[in-house]
Amino acid sequence: MNSTFKSSPTSFFGRMAEGITKFSGSTAAFIGASAIIVIWGVTGPLFHYSETWQLVINTGTTIITFLMVFLIQRAQNKDSLVLHLKLNELIAATQGASNRLINAQDFSEEEIKLLHNFYCALAELAKKDSDLGKTHSVEEAEDNESDKLEARVEEGTN
Repeated sequence: MNSTFKSSPTSFFGRMAEGITKFSGSTAAFIGASAIIVIWGVTGPLFHYSETWQLVINTGTTIITFLMVFLIQRAQNKDSLVLHLKLNELIAATQGASNRLINAQDFSEEEIKLLHNFYCALAELAKKDSDLGKTHSVEEAEDNESDKLEARVEEGTN
């Protein structure tokens, strides 16, 4: 498989959204927004703190907030997908890892709860083991715990 990927050209909206997302998280954007608020506040006496003066900032911030919600969600969706891809790669490349977890983000809520309970059980068994890296699965942890209990019983009878 070819390990070099070329980034496909994105749509105009995609490029614009990415640029706005990057800019909106910058220091310049924060300074600009702060300056707008200061200018708006300073002009209050000039406009006698009128309803129109208040409406300008309310309308502007409402529109910007509305649009930013979608840009933030887009960025989070992309980041989440990339994180899942990286985790999938690690799971696929790690010998002994359960491939059942590849694309776990697509599991139903019931399947996720089942897996959560599975790993909670594994964690409980691992707490009983002084070597946390020793077990790999609940089944192995249960076997190790059973062996330890048997060894303790045998020590107690001797």
